[in-house]
Amino acid sequence: MAERKAFLLRLDPAVWNELERLAQQELRSVNAQIEFLLREALARRGRPRGGVPDDMPKPPPPRDRR
Repeated sequence: MAERKAFLLRLDPAVWNELERLAQQELRSVNAQIEFLLREALARRGRPRGGVPDDMPKPPPPRDRR
């Protein structure tokens, strides 16, 4: 397994609750959900996926929010 960087993250309780709900729906830990969402945000901004494990699922295409 690749080495991971550990750091402290303070979140609003409402944000934590939503992350926890999403993680449960997608069968991930909250930590994995945060990493998934960060990777998705980077991909949307066109950042390279360098150093990303091949088994990491790619983010779904953006939803139409109309």
